[in-house]
Parts: sequence; structure tokens; C-alpha cells
Amino acid sequence: MTQTTSPSPDLPADPAALSPNEARAIFRDGLVTPTAGWCRGHAQANLVCLPRELAFDMLLFAQRNPKPCPILDVLEPGATDGPILDGDVRTDLPLYRVWQDGELVAEVPDVHEHWRDDLVSFLVGCSFTFEHPLVEAGIDVRHVTDGGNVPMYLTDRPCRPAGTFSGPLVVSMRPIRADRVADAMRISGRYPGVHGAPVHVGDPAALGIGDLDRPDFGDPVRIEPGEIPVFWACGVTPQAMVMASRSSLAITHAPGHMLVTDARDSDYLVP
Repeated sequence: MTQTTSPSPDLPADPAALSPNEARAIFRDGLVTPTAGWCRGHAQANLVCLPRELAFDMLLFAQRNPKPCPILDVLEPGATDGPILDGDVRTDLPLYRVWQDGELVAEVPDVHEHWRDDLVSFLVGCSFTFEHPLVEAGIDVRHVTDGGNVPMYLTDRPCRPAGTFSGPLVVSMRPIRADRVADAMRISGRYPGVHGAPVHVGDPAALGIGDLDRPDFGDPVRIEPGEIPVFWACGVTPQAMVMASRSSLAITHAPGHMLVTDARDSDYLVP
């Protein structure tokens, strides 16, 4: 598998204060880092780029599985920007994954050499979008506090198939103090376009997760006494779909290394 080996620029002092254009410029310059906590007030997105002949199946998969796959935008075949992205989907994420026949073949900070003009880009809502409101409400978001990547897990819950696509639900986990779980559910539930309320609270075994210290993607996080693991549907689900369905070609974000869009968090807030 091809991996990036070039030196990475320094992390900015306050990533939350950056504009989306400033953040994307830093990523184009080569900074590789998870994007949780970046660009306060701006929505982040998962990225899935598929050949045009698979685009309808992806749309159908997302329509049938809206919790893990809330679509924010779909670009025309070959298009690299759009209404919520004044940038370039080929360069403006910190890290990409390239898949062939369901196998990961490259993890790189730029996908120009893998790009095709028939690729349709799907921008899928990301739970990082509602993390700023959680923090503003006084709820600790552990992976942001500790400077890591959110832990993500494959579950034993199958998504509803669509055309050639099938695969398991992927979830992200945040430990929440027991007396704040209801608040976290209420706050995130007001953002249905970016996964919304949790899909599970408590025992990870109910999702088929055997060990919280061994996430399938991202980094493990500490869970303090009095905290409960809370699980949200995750936009890495399409990557599990790509693996399970052995898609001929796909370009995605690396888990936790998101596309910072020009849309505002408030665009996805419902009363």
C-alpha cells in the first residue's frame, strides 16, 4: 500500500479559529492530522468518490441508510468543487484512502494521480459538526481534549443493501458523563443532517463490539469513572461498504481526516 512519507507542516496554534479556506490551504501544503475541533462553526464532511456507474447505487444506499450516510451534496461526474466547497476534493483533505476491488491500495495526502473524470463525489455529514455545540454546552469531547482521533468501530448491525452495495454499520464513540448523556442526545439530535442522535448508549457488546480499547479506525480514548460510552452512526460506513462490496474503485477520506466545508453548522440545526 502506498503511504505518504513527506514532512508535515506544524499544527496551527488554534485550529478552531481558522476559516475553511485557511484550513484547506494548510492541508494542501501537506499537514496530515485529524480534523476534530477545526474551524469552529463550519460543517465537516466525509468523502466518497465512486465511478459514475456506481453513483445511483450509492445514492440508494444512502437513502436507505440515512443515519450513517446523510448526504450533504453530490458533485457532478469529474467535478472537484461545489456549492458548499470553494476548494478541491482532490487536495483539500489532510489524508485520503484509495480502494481497488475493496482493498486499500494507497493512503496519500493528494489524489491527483488516482483521479478520473467519471468520479462522482459524495459529501456525507460528519458528527464533528455537532461537537462544537457539545463543547459549548460543557460536555467534554474526549478525543478533542486529548488531541487524538475519534474511535470508530465496525458493528454487527448490517446496513440495508442497495444494488451492488452492502456492509455493516460503523459507529463513533464518545464517553459522556452519565448526568450529561440526555443533554448530548438532545444536542446532537438537533443535527439530523450530520448523523443526529446516538444509535446506542451503554454496553458495546450490544453492537458486537468486543473491546473499546481496540477501535477499527481512529484512536482509543480514556473512559473516566462515571462516564458511559455513547455511540453515533458514522460516515466511515461507506468505507465498510466499499470493502464488503469489493467496489472496483473508490476514493475516500482517511477516517477522522475530514473535508472542511464552507457550510455552517447552523445550516444543519433544526429547532
